[in-house]
Amino acid sequence: MTRSDRPLPHPIHTEVHGRRLRTQRSRLRLVARCLLLAEFLTLLAPLASSAEPTSPMLLADVVAQQADQLAAVDSDEQAMTLFTTAVGPALGLKDAAGALGAKRLPGKLVKELKLAELSESVFELMGALALWQLAETVDRDASQPSTATAFSEVRQEWLRTRAQNASLGDLFRLAQEYQAGATSEVPSDQHHTKLLLVAQRTAFEASRQATKAWWDIQGWKDRIRQAKGLARLCGTWQWTIHNHQNHGDQKAVVMFPPAGQTSAHAAIPAETIVLGDAIYLRWENNGRIQEDSLLFVKDDAKIEGSFVNNTGGWGSITGKRTAACQP
Repeated sequence: MTRSDRPLPHPIHTEVHGRRLRTQRSRLRLVARCLLLAEFLTLLAPLASSAEPTSPMLLADVVAQQADQLAAVDSDEQAMTLFTTAVGPALGLKDAAGALGAKRLPGKLVKELKLAELSESVFELMGALALWQLAETVDRDASQPSTATAFSEVRQEWLRTRAQNASLGDLFRLAQEYQAGATSEVPSDQHHTKLLLVAQRTAFEASRQATKAWWDIQGWKDRIRQAKGLARLCGTWQWTIHNHQNHGDQKAVVMFPPAGQTSAHAAIPAETIVLGDAIYLRWENNGRIQEDSLLFVKDDAKIEGSFVNNTGGWGSITGKRTAACQP
């Protein structure tokens, strides 16, 4: 087949034709991007809707939504029940609420999950939330001070034990005095102002305490995983370190004591993170910093990985366990 020598019915101007092609291609790219973005947003929608909110910023909402229930708490048992059934799930702490709400767990599992420690964090949280609710109630109803006397001595004592707030005593005293009309020495408006200031300060301090307790509970699972990882790492290891900077090998005995303990005869990493089979170690000594990225292999009998330091050194690490963990 040969090309025809006939002239085209419409002459092609190269510059105009090129502009048209570029314009069409730009439009196609724009349409494709819009379609891709729409598809991406469609995929994200169910993910966003299924994700449960988890943030200490939810604390204020829970104080408002659970105000009546918090106002009735006067014992650890009531506090735990309210946390496991309502407050915990509402704050994105379902795992902690489920673990503490489980019945008849074996003693070994209770110890392994550190439920006693978790319970103390929950009591701290619930005490702070209950006090937060009380302080906001006093602040709101100071013109009609009927709230303070509605709390029994049992509730006040529980709040003193669990809330651990320096302003709590002043709050109870001023609220009761104001309700009783004890204004013979201090003018009513000054007493009212003092009460409002103490109530607002107490609410602020309680919110900070609740936030701290929330983070403690939220990090509970990470602490369990870290404790398990440190238990796996505990023991004595023979390391062979190959430095590519000077192409030399170095052998070292590395000892990892049980979690929470230190050894006078061995250097301890400044930071240790163990997640699953992955190990991260950060060593600091006289301005020198080295980071190790390692993995457990062969049923935790060996480790393999690499290192890098701030003096230009980098290379591989292999190690084998030579002694079990010694408490």
